[in-house]
Amino acid sequence: MPMFFAAVLLAYLIGSVSGSLWLGRFVGVDIRQRGSGNAGGTNALRTLGWKFAFGVVVIDIGKGALAAWAGVALHDADAPLRASAQGFACVLAAAAGHVWPLYHGFRGGKGAATLVGGLFVLWPAATPLLFAAWLLVLTATGYVGLATVCAGALLVPAALFVAADARPATLAFAVLAAAFLLFTHRGNLARLRAGTEHRFERARVWSRLRARQR
Repeated sequence: MPMFFAAVLLAYLIGSVSGSLWLGRFVGVDIRQRGSGNAGGTNALRTLGWKFAFGVVVIDIGKGALAAWAGVALHDADAPLRASAQGFACVLAAAAGHVWPLYHGFRGGKGAATLVGGLFVLWPAATPLLFAAWLLVLTATGYVGLATVCAGALLVPAALFVAADARPATLAFAVLAAAFLLFTHRGNLARLRAGTEHRFERARVWSRLRARQR
């Protein structure tokens, strides 16, 4: 178990490397003082453009993948947990590091890209489903936060279809990840109910198509 805790701590430290905040130093910007104040890819895109946002997303996905790989690589063969379970725990720790980064005053992003990076390594079959759901909700509504929460929620039913021997760890991760995204996007959902949530009008492809057909 000492190796498990060491791996989780390492994953948290990896997750604490915020893409938007580190890249922001090169351009003299603290993104937490721009737009929504969130240190994530969506706010980066909205305030500093797609090139900056692309770099942010690559780093944030990459650190999730690195945390997952480290969790599996540091697994003790004699430990009661499977290597994949330790990997999932490390992905959650990295996402926590992204939201509450040690190096940046515990003020970070919302963790979605970091979770996706972990899925690429540990559960790659889930990523096309999540991306399709995310894209469908985004193009229908224009709300990034809502799309992210809905995609995360799909992890739970998807986990029920994995192999029986891998299901307990995968299902536990799915439930925790979905709850985590719901928590970190609670502000988006509150603004959505209040009618003040920012909407990407350009993303609302379906509404434009319906308007053309009238």
